[in-house]
Amino acid sequence: MECVYENYKISGLTTKEVNERLAKYGRNEIPVERPSRIKILLSKFWGLVPWMLELAIILDLVLGRWIEAIIITAWLVFSALLGFYQEDKAKKALFLLRQRLVINARVRRDNAWQIIPASELVPGDYVHLSAGDVVPADIKIIDGQIQVDQSQLTGESLPVERKSGEIVYAGSLVTQGEAIGLVEATGAKTYYGKTAELVKLAKAPARIDILITRIAKYLATFDVILALLVLGTTIIQGLPLIGVLPFILLLLIISVPVAAPVMFTMSASLGSQMLSKNGVLVTRLSAIEDAALMDVLCIDKTGTLTENRLVVEKIISFDSTKEEEVIKLAVMASNEAAQNPIDLAILNFAREKGISIDYSSRIDFKPFDPSRKYSEAIIRQNDKESHILVGEPLTIAKITNTSLEKINKEISEVSKEGNRILAVAAGEKSNLKIIGLIALSDPIRPDSKELISKLKANGIKVIMITGDNEATAKVIAEKVGIEGKIAPRGIIKDGIDLKEIEEYGVFAGVFPEEKFILVKELQKAGHVVGMTGDGVNDAPALKQSDVGIAVVNSTDVAKSAASLVLTQPGLKPIMMAIEGSRKIYQRMKNWLLAMITRKLGVPPFITVGVLFFGKFVVNPISMILFMFTGDVATFALSTDKVTPSSKPDRWDVKKLVKTGLTLAMLLFLFSIAVFWTATNILHLSEPETQTFVFVWLVFSAGQAALYLTRNPSFFWKKPYPGKWLLLATILDILLTVVLATQGWLMAPIEFSLVLILAVLAIAFLIVADLFKVMLRV
Repeated sequence: MECVYENYKISGLTTKEVNERLAKYGRNEIPVERPSRIKILLSKFWGLVPWMLELAIILDLVLGRWIEAIIITAWLVFSALLGFYQEDKAKKALFLLRQRLVINARVRRDNAWQIIPASELVPGDYVHLSAGDVVPADIKIIDGQIQVDQSQLTGESLPVERKSGEIVYAGSLVTQGEAIGLVEATGAKTYYGKTAELVKLAKAPARIDILITRIAKYLATFDVILALLVLGTTIIQGLPLIGVLPFILLLLIISVPVAAPVMFTMSASLGSQMLSKNGVLVTRLSAIEDAALMDVLCIDKTGTLTENRLVVEKIISFDSTKEEEVIKLAVMASNEAAQNPIDLAILNFAREKGISIDYSSRIDFKPFDPSRKYSEAIIRQNDKESHILVGEPLTIAKITNTSLEKINKEISEVSKEGNRILAVAAGEKSNLKIIGLIALSDPIRPDSKELISKLKANGIKVIMITGDNEATAKVIAEKVGIEGKIAPRGIIKDGIDLKEIEEYGVFAGVFPEEKFILVKELQKAGHVVGMTGDGVNDAPALKQSDVGIAVVNSTDVAKSAASLVLTQPGLKPIMMAIEGSRKIYQRMKNWLLAMITRKLGVPPFITVGVLFFGKFVVNPISMILFMFTGDVATFALSTDKVTPSSKPDRWDVKKLVKTGLTLAMLLFLFSIAVFWTATNILHLSEPETQTFVFVWLVFSAGQAALYLTRNPSFFWKKPYPGKWLLLATILDILLTVVLATQGWLMAPIEFSLVLILAVLAIAFLIVADLFKVMLRV
């Protein structure tokens, strides 16, 4: 692009002109249609969970139970408003994160090249386009030639070439070449009317949704069986069916997992905000859950294991050429404005050595092209033209007719250290000679070895996938501690036997489509796969993986395909994302276990009361209050202190149900004992017994169950409960004590009875905790 940078002498728009055009044309953005907040709020009253509550309200109204209907309505509205608030908050948070993932553009303004957000482009701006860029506006090419992928816009699968005088459209992807263009249209006035959507705001976690639906169906089936049992008994005994409706209503209320959507949205959104402070932007909420389940992490060395910063390690000169002359000529075939990492390494090295950079003698320049594998410059000195080539040694050797024996020994020695080699050739066009070699390296990050060790200790198999050669891959793998043999080239193919590649830890010389295939095959084998990448070619694999991770300084396309975007270099943000995700997973798991315990333990207790004693062990109003206050306390679990698992987690429904069923049986037996004590030892009246049982359920199924399930070990061990959980517990207990002793909405009981129930709840907690630890949840 030298002809543009030097010969055109373009100064670009001035700041004043830019401001005038921004006022005239507006920002380079397309208004995004979003559902109205009213529609989102109303959607909270539509679905399986709200339907069940709405049915309960209708039944209460039919039975003339106005107070119950009002309380359930308040509960429904409260849950809907809280769910709406959390979803709205999560979307706003993700939208703000998305703003940090804006497309940038290289633009000429005020006589200097600048990098600005693409949204600030205006018609008349000169823009530099290169491979990996998303075209930020409709741009007319004025110099250079590029290939663009317009598949997202037109459906064409093959890239198309665009040269001087032709238009490239906003949203296209530059796959090859370099060009300078003039912005012709922005925002809504672009040809297609929109730019490519880079970040998708994901909704609720898919695996969680499926799991909750499954568990809710099991619980509903369980409660239907109990209801049919009571209904059959009623018919056999010839009792009026109208008397069964309150019981069915009660079971319906108990079985509704009202807190589930809010709990998971709250946990995920709070987690994503926390991760953003540690250099991880979450563009899809469900990725938090996927990161907790991830057991294989495929990493590209660049920018993750290494600093993604090429440096010149060594200069090797041939014949009588001095090392300084080699670097001087390499500088002439480099271009700082394009921000090519190889060019920058050469230029930075030259500055470190005190070599001045002067392009006045350069009359033509062709930047590095992947298809040619070299860059080229023509300089004029003393009325003589000299050609300079810098690029891949074998390619340069063929062009210059250089014997490979001359350079192979040096290349072999330097390559052993994992360096990348460039050959520098110079001379007349018909008599080019290789005058030297430049060894480049991407320094390994100081913390890479330690973090690889941590990943392995956390049960994650680390696989290095790189396009570099085997020698480079081997050196890097050994230095950072990646285990496993180096896979032979060509082993990755569709339908590959996973056992065949389990022994390999390094895949070198991998093509982009092979990364995609490997990820897909690992997923077929049941693995949850993470994949890091930064380039255009990584996008398919990032999109296919369960956890696509775009490392710092990734291309726009890589960011658009990823579900996690790192804003800090190295593996540390990935490790923090895994630990943070596992904490969130543990909170969700704790909540699920508490819910299963409560919803498998309480309904049978109520059923036994109706079948054997012919009365409700707790009145419907009290039951609604118990569920309502319990849900409020449950929300505090989303911020609770937990210890993340040291291995990838899995949603083991059988184990959850098995443990929950055991704890529920204990809750059921203790509840029967409490009810028997109230009627046969304390001789309480029926209304007082119902209040007594209500307090018991709050203390045991409500609070004890939370503390019982929040820690896989004994409940008194670390980590201790978070402050919000403790506060929610205190408020719940205080409200319960006031309601019970003052007789609000229920018959009053003595405070001494409340103390007895507190002791019994602690006894239940200790006994159930022993069973829980034995089952090793």
